[in-house]
Order: sequence, then structure tokens, then C-alpha cells
Amino acid sequence: MENDLDQASWPAEWMRGVMELCVLRAIADGPTYGYAIAVALENYGLGAVKGGTLYPLLGRLERDEWVVTYWGAGEGGPGRKFYELTQAGRDHLLELAKIWTTFSGLVTTYLGTWSDEVQNPDERKQA
Repeated sequence: MENDLDQASWPAEWMRGVMELCVLRAIADGPTYGYAIAVALENYGLGAVKGGTLYPLLGRLERDEWVVTYWGAGEGGPGRKFYELTQAGRDHLLELAKIWTTFSGLVTTYLGTWSDEVQNPDERKQA
């Protein structure tokens, strides 16, 4: 079955549920700034992330001491606020990634069993 959803079609509640994990993952590759995080997430297929969603989350990650910030030079423009994972942030990301992998695998398996039954009802009757 072909997926005809575009990036903007992800349900908002799903995005809210994974945004922290995805933002931490975007920062895990090294220091970066807000706009670059939003572009990375969009380029990866998660859709456009608005500043009103991203920057409050980044502020919370900083308050929780999962990221540290500093001001660095912008490319030909004003300075930028950079975000970098702390060791606690890296540990938190690894824990969230383990939990997400287990959870998403369970959901995928659960939906797959139902999907197989719906798509192949004759096979189920023969069993």
C-alpha cells in the first residue's frame, strides 16, 4: 500500500508526543541553532516546525539542563543562540530512544496484526 500522506499531514498530537525526542536527536550531532533544527526536522520528513513550538521546547530543555546554550557568530548576520547536549541530555535522549523504539514497535505490531486481518479476511477464515 502506497503512503499518500505529505509531511504536513502528521497528526498534531503525534508531533507533540515526539517533538522533544526529535529535537534532542537533532542536537545530538553537535551544537546547532533553532532555525537549523527546524530545517533538519523538516528535511527529514517531519514537516515544518513553527518557532512557537520549537523555542519554548528549547527553553524547557535548557531549564531541565539537558542542553546548554551559548551565543555564536551568525553567517554574515547577527549572532545565533546555539544549543548543545549535556551529558544528562545525552543520557535522557538515549533513554527516550529506547522507550520510543519499544513503544513504536508494539504499536506497529498491534496495527499490523489488525491490518493483515482486514486486508486478507479470506486467509483468516481458512485458518
